[in-house]
This record gives sequence, C-alpha cells and structure tokens, in this order.
Amino acid sequence: GREVLWRAMAALSAYRCIECNGEAAELYRDYRRGVLRISICKSCQKPVDKYIEYDPVIILINAVLCKAQAYRHILFNTKINIHGKLCIFCLLCEAYIRWLQLQDSSQNTDPDDLIRYAKEWDFYRMFGIASLEQTSFFIGIFITLWWMTPEMLKRKSDFILLLKALLLSTYGKLLLIPAVIWEHDYTPLCLAFIKVFVLISNSQAIRVTLNLNRILPWFAIFFGLILENGVICLFQKMGWDV
Repeated sequence: GREVLWRAMAALSAYRCIECNGEAAELYRDYRRGVLRISICKSCQKPVDKYIEYDPVIILINAVLCKAQAYRHILFNTKINIHGKLCIFCLLCEAYIRWLQLQDSSQNTDPDDLIRYAKEWDFYRMFGIASLEQTSFFIGIFITLWWMTPEMLKRKSDFILLLKALLLSTYGKLLLIPAVIWEHDYTPLCLAFIKVFVLISNSQAIRVTLNLNRILPWFAIFFGLILENGVICLFQKMGWDV
C-alpha cells in the first residue's frame, strides 16, 4: 500500500530531463547545510536540469534563442502560472498596434466626445478581433495535431499543457510596443520579424511539449495560419478594418 502511494506521488511530481525529455523523480537532492546535488538522468547520464543553478536572465536569453532545453525547464520543471495574464497582455499589445494604425489612417481630428467614444470602441473591437484570430490559430493547431498524432493528446491534461506552452510562447508579441515607440521607416519590417519569431517560438513549444520532430509542428502551424487567415477574410467581407 505504501509503495503504491509513493509511486503515485512520484508520478504526480515527476520532472523532465531537459536533454532527453526523460522523466525524473527529482531535480536535486538536499544534503542539508546548503549542500545540493543535481540529479543525474538515468537515460542520458546528464544532469536532469542544469538551469536550476542559472540566473533567470540567462534562462530568458536561452528561451529567446529557442533552445529546447530552456523550454523544457520552463514548461516542466518550474511552476510558472502566468500564461493567462501573459496572453491577455499580448492581445492588448496587438490590439493597441492595430488601433494605432487605424487611427493613423483616419483623417478625422474632431475632438467631439462621440468621436472619442467611437475610437475607444475601435480599440475594444480590435482586441476582440485579435482574440478571435489567435483562438482560431490555436484551434487549427489542435485539430491538426489531434488528427495526425491522436496518441499524443489522449488526456485533458495533454491539451492543457499544450495550450499553456502555446500561450507562453507568444511572449514575442511584447516586442510590438517597443517597435511602435521607436517608430521609424522599418516598422512594418520589424512587425513582420516579430510575427516570424512568435511562430518559431510556437513551433518549438509544440515540439518540446509533445516530443515531436521539427516538421510536424510547422505543419500544424501552417494549418493554424490558414484558419486564422480565413477568419481575417471573413471580417474583411463584413467590412471591418482588421
């Protein structure tokens, strides 16, 4: 009875080796008096997670470089729970960029209150459109992965983990604000590079979460983009500026 309980608790607290993605019961062992020993993976014979000794800035830099080890550390071996707030903030950034571009294209400078309310409504509308586009993008990814690798998404927890990974990997959208603040002639090019960077981060998040090859995540992202652009075309046919 105790052995079964211990195994169940170990399974619930299992970590992942950042090198081979193998499971590990612990990241390190505390021998008291400040003496810590990093656990060694039984599969690859390397430290389970070397990043537990690293400064957060170095971990962030490695994540920006899209290293699989940094992604595994963040997704499996930490208790980061900011994906919801990060998603909202990224959508606000994207909505602000679209709203700003919409205001730049408008020649109306009337300070009337009705005009100000209309502009405020435009921001909320852009936020809603950005949310629907991102949702359709994620739905396209989930449908493709479920269709091609159903064994990878059998449980509800698998879907939740993948969704969390996708939300965290959209952090590149935070670069939209500096791109607008430091406005120059190359702003459209910067926005395009930010979009590509976010897609690369999404691909790495899918690959790390489901332990896939490099091709399948891009295939899923491709269908996600098709569904997202379908939603954009629908909005344009309705006469909305997106």
